[in-house]
Amino acid sequence: MTSHIMPTYNRLPVTFERGEGAWLWDDHNTRYLDALSGIAVCNIGHAHPAVHKALCEQSAKLIHTSNIYRVANQEQLADKLIEKSGMAKVFFCNSGAEANEAAIKLARKHGHDLGLANPAIIVMEKSFHGRTLATLSATGNVKVQQGFAPLVEGFVRVPYNDIDAIAQAIAAHDNIVAILVEPIQGEGGVNIPAPDYLNRIRALCDHHQLLMMLDEIQTGIGRTGKFLSFQHNNILPDVCTLAKALGNGVPIGACMARGKAAEVLTAGTHGSTFGGNPLACSAALAVLSTLDNDNLIELATQKGDAICTGLAKQLHGNAHVVDIRHQGLMIGIELDSPCAGLVTAALQQRLLINVTNEKTIRLLPPLIIDEHQIKQLVDTLSALIHEHTGQHHES
Repeated sequence: MTSHIMPTYNRLPVTFERGEGAWLWDDHNTRYLDALSGIAVCNIGHAHPAVHKALCEQSAKLIHTSNIYRVANQEQLADKLIEKSGMAKVFFCNSGAEANEAAIKLARKHGHDLGLANPAIIVMEKSFHGRTLATLSATGNVKVQQGFAPLVEGFVRVPYNDIDAIAQAIAAHDNIVAILVEPIQGEGGVNIPAPDYLNRIRALCDHHQLLMMLDEIQTGIGRTGKFLSFQHNNILPDVCTLAKALGNGVPIGACMARGKAAEVLTAGTHGSTFGGNPLACSAALAVLSTLDNDNLIELATQKGDAICTGLAKQLHGNAHVVDIRHQGLMIGIELDSPCAGLVTAALQQRLLINVTNEKTIRLLPPLIIDEHQIKQLVDTLSALIHEHTGQHHES
């Protein structure tokens, strides 16, 4: 069959027709365990009744008006996000890239308001912030940037998890206005920094009067065992971006700000046709209520520990396993050689996983994953890794 879709994805040979919780069924009615959640999107699982109900009720009343009018449940969602995050103001959009684009624009306008002609933002190697031209330029991956030059200027790149490099970059440039960083790098290989990394960035930003901007698009909405990952560090950024799991599959993004950053974007300086429309906000409100009512965020830590303990036990002695690292249900298993073939091998075993940065198996299971599904995930993946690396597990 000839497809008229642009070939921008190397799609796996499977088509899913329905889902429930952590399960997906393909068009042959074969069931798969989803340990990827649509890449950290479906945190409360597929076809969640609360989201379904919210969408049905809202779509029967009103799907879209425009941001030239007030939107009641957008205001309700903003209130909830501010309450949970400690931030002050929210701009709603449709995706993570758009949320980061808003953050970049905010930082640049802040710089211009300070009288800087060419404000710059410090970003990290191996980072990923999106595929729009500005967020692609901020991203620390040469491979995904190829073919799209000239890239947007105004970014100063340093190694991730290297405070001295950030300090040196600040000293070497007189136009730095912000630091944009992921609390944990997802696409870069589930790279978890030193425990005080964000605290030290906060201190540098305070000392030099810079905006601390956190990309929580993959780490947010309970993924790491806190509503937002920076809450592990007891700090507040100046800007924080969200998307992915906020709508559990319904496109919605948010750029939150506080303090001086919250006053930068004013009427006419930024906008979005669909951002924060009634339908998307109804889904997000249902997600936040479900997280609270079902205690899912606190359980993410316990479930992540259970998965990694099980993997460590079953993979013990396999010299090809470099590291198993996680925070909550954001998990990376790094091997000593490229392992992209494991994605197809896992698919054949009815398990959905991902490989990022060539050598790291990335697991992002839904927060509603249960004990039996955890066991199936650990058993299946451990066997696949042993087979892939030519090792035989001895229990």
